Amino acid sequence: MTVNGLFKSLTSVLIFKLIINEMKRRDFLRKSAMASAGASCIPMLARGAARKKPNVLIIHTDQQSVWTLGAYGGDVVKTPHIDSLAEEGARLDNFFTNSAVCTASRGCFISGMYPHTNGAYKNNIQIRQDIEGFGHVFRKGGYDTGYIGKWHLDGDPKPGFTPKERALGFEDSRFMMNRGHWKKLQDQPDGTVKTFPYNIIGDKKTYTTDFLTDKALNFMKKDRGDKPFMLMLSFPDPHSPLSVRKPYDTMFNPEDMELPTTFDIPRPDWMSRDLPYGKDRKDRKTVLKRHKAQYYGMVKCIDDNVGRLIKKLKAMGQYDNTIIVFTSDHGEYLGEHGGLYGKNMFYENAYRVPFIVRWPRKIKAGTAIKEHVTTVDFKSTIAGLVGFSTNGEEQGIDTSNFLKGKKVKGHEDTAYFHHCDGEFAGIYDKDYSVGFFSVGKHVLFDRRKDPDQINNLAEKPEYSETLRQFHVKVLKHSKSVGEKDAKWLEKLKVGVAG
Repeated sequence: MTVNGLFKSLTSVLIFKLIINEMKRRDFLRKSAMASAGASCIPMLARGAARKKPNVLIIHTDQQSVWTLGAYGGDVVKTPHIDSLAEEGARLDNFFTNSAVCTASRGCFISGMYPHTNGAYKNNIQIRQDIEGFGHVFRKGGYDTGYIGKWHLDGDPKPGFTPKERALGFEDSRFMMNRGHWKKLQDQPDGTVKTFPYNIIGDKKTYTTDFLTDKALNFMKKDRGDKPFMLMLSFPDPHSPLSVRKPYDTMFNPEDMELPTTFDIPRPDWMSRDLPYGKDRKDRKTVLKRHKAQYYGMVKCIDDNVGRLIKKLKAMGQYDNTIIVFTSDHGEYLGEHGGLYGKNMFYENAYRVPFIVRWPRKIKAGTAIKEHVTTVDFKSTIAGLVGFSTNGEEQGIDTSNFLKGKKVKGHEDTAYFHHCDGEFAGIYDKDYSVGFFSVGKHVLFDRRKDPDQINNLAEKPEYSETLRQFHVKVLKHSKSVGEKDAKWLEKLKVGVAG
């Protein structure tokens, strides 16, 4: 090979090596850039993951019966906004409170414990402060937690705006009123809220339902970065006083209000509560119809405000990323069973309450759940729905699989109830409702054949063994959850006549 040929050959090798090195350099820079970009994306991905956590909005009313909602077959007041949540989510047909009185029911709902375990076993008694509420669960899970409206778990204070130190995990408790059913609320310059006598009714800015909804809207739209929120909005309506603001006060004609089918039946001897209105049937009928028209007006006002909440979530782009729950603490009789008002007298319309939940990510539209679920199950269920663990002290179970169309392991298809002060306890299941009373006769009704609970089977000899078996079941359950009911239940002689 000539010198010139050798030079050309060496030059070619050198150029080849330069090309290879350049390719390696570029590949290195490309991979480095990708790594750098990936690293810079980690916070962004983390923020994206955070955004995928659903917000939670719990809308909780006071003393609202299932028959008020179209989703449960109601046809007097139109409730399109609440009904839409059921149409696009799940409706529980057998959701029961474990105690049909405000404090006791709310204590079960918040704590996942039965009344004597959480300490709030009757009205105006403070719930135990050492327990874990579902507010704690969500706050520890990275949520911005808030509570707006009636609380009724801080003892006797009235209105008693509750500091966050006693709010069981709800960090923002500025508008957490302990108790009261005012019809007008107003902001004060010092940041407090003024309450008015019950006979003073506010307008669309100061009426309690509207006022609290405004506060909820402000909470929802607060700039919290990528942090999700969990808000419980607790309306004091449609609880008495049975009055509502304009135009809802004249939206329903009292003369069009139907009397309950059980309005004229004799009241049983174990029920001693005096009627709160009228001395004769004509007076009672007139007053009841007027009250019922106002009650429906309150429900319509609630539904319209639920519509405002839905509209805001849609505007925020968070409607499908928000678990929305609608429920109540207990129902209202409004003239049933010989003219009863209120709750807490065993009959079903005080114990079975609406429960609707919408979350399209996990819950199929139009889901109807027949299994029995109760307020004591709520804490575990809402935590389980978003994948959170609890501390395990609750006595209810996680029923979130029902919402996903699955079975729930260990679920007993029964709703146990325990009335405050140990006056009575019992069961609702798919076949029967049964109540045991410390004074008076016991009751047993066939839920399939006698949904109005008129024919008391406890007095029939052929049902004596059925009643005895239920007594054993209720006693066993009461002991297992530490209820004071167990002592007086043990002493009962359960027979044909109770």
